[in-house]
Formats: sequence, C-alpha cells, structure tokens
Amino acid sequence: MIDFDTVQSYIGFNKFKKEPMEKYDFLVLGSGIAGLSAAIEASIAGKVLIISKDESKESSTEYAQGGIAAAMNDEDKVSFHFRDTLVAGDGLCNPDAVHILVGEGPQYIHRLIDWGTKFDKEKTRLVFTREAAHSHKRVLHAGGDSTGKEIVRALLAKVSSIKNITIRQFVFAIGLLNDKNGRIIGASYLDERSQKVGKVYANAVILATGGAGRVYSDTTNPELATGDGMAAAALAGAELQDMEFVQFHPTVLLAPGAPRFLLTEAIRGEGGILKNINGERFMPEYDERAELAPRDVVSRSILLELKKTNAKHVFLDLSGITSVDVRERFPQVYQNCLVYNLDLKKDLIPVTPAAHYYIGGVKADINGKTSLEGLFAAGEVSCTGVHGANRLASNSLLEGLVFGTRAGRSALDYVLAHPDVNDKSEQDYNTLTRKISPEEALKMKEEVQRLMWEKVGVLRTPDKMNRAVEYFREKYDEFVSLNGSRISTETRNIFIVGFFTAFASLQRKESRGTHYREDYSQKNEERIHSRYCLNDLF
Repeated sequence: MIDFDTVQSYIGFNKFKKEPMEKYDFLVLGSGIAGLSAAIEASIAGKVLIISKDESKESSTEYAQGGIAAAMNDEDKVSFHFRDTLVAGDGLCNPDAVHILVGEGPQYIHRLIDWGTKFDKEKTRLVFTREAAHSHKRVLHAGGDSTGKEIVRALLAKVSSIKNITIRQFVFAIGLLNDKNGRIIGASYLDERSQKVGKVYANAVILATGGAGRVYSDTTNPELATGDGMAAAALAGAELQDMEFVQFHPTVLLAPGAPRFLLTEAIRGEGGILKNINGERFMPEYDERAELAPRDVVSRSILLELKKTNAKHVFLDLSGITSVDVRERFPQVYQNCLVYNLDLKKDLIPVTPAAHYYIGGVKADINGKTSLEGLFAAGEVSCTGVHGANRLASNSLLEGLVFGTRAGRSALDYVLAHPDVNDKSEQDYNTLTRKISPEEALKMKEEVQRLMWEKVGVLRTPDKMNRAVEYFREKYDEFVSLNGSRISTETRNIFIVGFFTAFASLQRKESRGTHYREDYSQKNEERIHSRYCLNDLF
C-alpha cells in the first residue's frame, strides 16, 4: 500500500505539515438521517466527529420527498406494516430486522416530533397517506413533499445543541485506517477547503455515507451519492451483501433540458395513473395492483410498455386526483415541473424509470456491526436484510432513523468495552498510484455510468452482465489506482460499487424483487443472500 507521505506528495502537498494525532471516541462518516441519529446516540458517552463531504444538510435525506412510514394511524397496526414490508421484499427480508424497523419506528418518530420536526397535520392530528404496496395509510409527510429536508433541519438543530458533537463540512473520506490486528481505527480524508490531506482516529467508525445511485447514468440521486462508504469498506476487506438489488424508481421526469427529477410515489398513492404514449392506461394489464404495485413491478412494466409502443417515455396523469390540491400536496414537484412548462394539474407529465436506491450494501447485523471490527454501518450504505429484494416505499427514512440510532448505541457499547485505539502499525486503505485531470476522471466516471445503465439495468441478460464483469476486471487496476481528488476518488468508488453490482447480478440465477433476468424469469425456492468481498470478484 502507498504510505501517507507518498499520498501527500503525489497530490501536490509536498510541504504539508503533519498535525498532532487527532482522535475522537466516535467518527461518523455522513450527515444524513442515519449519521445524525447515530451521532446523537453515541454522544451520550463520548466525543463525536461527523464529517460531511458537502454542506452538513446536503445528503440523500435532504431530497427525500415521499415521507416516512410508521404504523401510527388508528386504523393501522405494526403487524400490517410488517406484512407489507415482507411482501415488498419478495421473500428475502430478514424478519428480525423488519420487526425492529416497524416495532421501534413509532417511538423514534415521536422523538423526532419532540425535537421539533413538523410533520403535516390537519388541525392537531397527524396526516397519513398511502403509497404503493402499503395496505394502509401510514406515511407521514412534512411540507407536502419536503419530508427529508424537514427531518434533517430538526436533527441538525438537535446536534447543534450537543457539545460532544463536532461537524466538519466539505471533508471527503478517502479511505479507512486499521491497526495491525485489523481493527478499523479511523479514516484518511481530503479537506476540500484547505486542500489538505489528513487522518482522524476514533475508537469506533460509523459509516452513514448513503447510497450509490450515481453508479448509473440515469438516477434520481444527488451528485454526492457515489457509493463512498461501500467502496471504502470493500477496499478494507468488508463483506458487501445483496448488491444485485438496485431499486429503480418508476416515475422520473423526462423533459428536454431537465435533470432526472423524482416524481414522488405519493402521487400514485393519491390517484395518479400511468398512460402510454397513445394516452392509454396500461398498468392493469401487467399487475392487478396497477399503479400501486411495488416499484420493481411498475418500473419493469413501464419498460415493457416502452418496447411495445416504441417510445422513450410514458405519461403520469394527475388530472383525476380530486382528494387533494396537487399544488399544495406536492409543492416542490409542482414548481419544478413549471420550470419546464409542465402544469402538474392539467398536463400529462413524461416519465421514465431511473436508478433510485441501493438495497444492497455493507453487510451489517441488526446493531450495525459489520464484518470488520470497529466498523459500524447504518442507512443506505448498509445491508441488514430489512428491505429484502425490494424496498417498501418510505421505509428508507425509517431505516436510517431506527438503525442509525441502533448503530450509535452499538458503537457506544463497543467503545466502552474496548481500549483506546493505537495508531502504530496502521494500514491506510488508499490506493493512489497516479494522478489524472478532473476532465479525464469525469470521462472515466461517465463511461462506467453508461455501462451500468446499459448492461446492468432494470431488465438484465447474461450476455450484457458478462460484458460488464469483463470490463470491470480488465479496467480494475486503472480505476482503483485513482485517488487524491474528490472527482478521482468518486470515480474509483463508482467503479468498485459497479463491479460488485454487476458480479452479484450475474451470479444470482433467478428473478426476485428488483433483480430481473430475462433468462431466469422465475424465483428459486432457495432464499439466499449474496455476500462477497473484493477478492471474490476475480
């Protein structure tokens, strides 16, 4: 491995002065709902450093429109939420994890409310809505379609009141550090403001870096969702689980000049319907649940309809919604569509599927423990099996809240039971051997993104997946040597996550949940999770 002095020199910081050892009890990578929840819990017994590669409020949580699901409605039950989650997970959920998610969720939502989160209400009563694959109205929203933004606001306010927590913005984690016994003891990072490379040590490290939607060229995810935590863990030797399961959101705006803007699941929950290019409703032909079928079913149905009609998009029609005023219920979506001369109330909105959520991730147990000592993970970066093969709508914010809190508590227990870290004989999982221009790094990143969209997308074939795996093996050394700047490291991370996804997809010879193979259209009787380390891919 390249040592730290070489990393500094190669990036151009030959005169960078080494600082004294910087150490915290807990290091949290990521400032979304999972990271903030973990930090709050861990701060009870020690000092916490949160590092965020952008503004602290900038995370996938910030962009979550749909809401947060919990059985808190008088007409609902935890057992119903449990059942719906299992059904959506298509036989691959970890029942213990689901029990925890749906059982503990309400108490943590009440805590969010106590901390100032303002969910939508009618007078004094919380408003619950229904989304696809939910049997009851159980999804809470804030500001109509700004739920994630409101939750982050409240959590950051809570964090700011805790003296034990420090947040650093625009600090990008490059790789993990371990000691001679293999225990994870910190991370190396690039401070983008000072352009300094540094290290920070901790008695426990919690990954909460979010997902990896930017592995695909068409995605709803923000620019920062480049699989950083998954890649860092993989390079350090951690197991990744169920990486073949990538959820594609069925309704993403496809208008000239527009980014791939998500049109929330709740629109179909309120009565929005899908029509083909000829203006005909088509979902009932593919599934009896029609527009309220799970996301994987709706996404596949749309693509099949596009092939059938030789079109590039279908339409989302909200004109029949009478139960709510769409301008008030979906203000963010409404305003964004107006920018592209589309009126949500009367126009047919062109939509198509795009990559949305990584169900797989760093293998973690129900307490956030990974396969590496001292490393914990929560939220989209992790995989506890709670989502199975397909995530139930609006369970992601709940997962970050519940399992982020549990990971913080588990890390706390670990630190109390283990001695301080020792930085002697450490290994830095940086892979820097060469430096390239930002333009070249961007070109390489876009090449991987196009490959993943074309070869490992919604509808998968063995020929395409094989070609993807061959590409990753052939280009491995070229890509994994990238490091030293944010764009280069993100390109490396996208490559690693894409490799895991393509390989795991090729190995799973069945269709289940979000993973659909045209050569194996049925499910196998055996229900198994895929688990691979980086060395398994060759």
